[in-house]
Amino acid sequence: MTSETCGICMGDGRISNSFGNLTTCPSCHGSGRRSDEGGYRDVTKTKPSHHKSAAAAAAKQTWPATAEGSVLAGEVRDSTLVAADAKTRLIQEIMDHENSHGRCTTTFVKKIRKQVRARVT
Repeated sequence: MTSETCGICMGDGRISNSFGNLTTCPSCHGSGRRSDEGGYRDVTKTKPSHHKSAAAAAAKQTWPATAEGSVLAGEVRDSTLVAADAKTRLIQEIMDHENSHGRCTTTFVKKIRKQVRARVT
C-alpha cells in the first residue's frame, strides 16, 4: 500500500449514496489509503477445506433403517411371487416411507404385505 489517499472516498474511508446511506469504501476497504491491488479481492474457494472429498459424500441408502422396515423388506426380498423390479420398487418405497414418517406404520405394513402375499381366490 502506498501513502496516497484513496481516489474513491478521498481518504475518508466511507462513501455515501444519494439516499444518505454510508458504507465503507470498496476500493480502500475503509483505510483511506490507495490500494495497490486495485480494490479487488480473491473470493474463489482455493483452500482444500472448501472441497468435499469423495469419502465425505453421503452413501446412498440401500436397506431400511428401522426394525419394522428391515423385517418388511426381508419379506419382500424373500417373496417368490413378486418380480425383481417390483421388489426393488417396494423396498425403495419402504425406505421413502421411513424417511418421511420415521418408522413403518401398521397401515403401511399391511399395504406392502398385501402386494407381496399370494391372493387366494
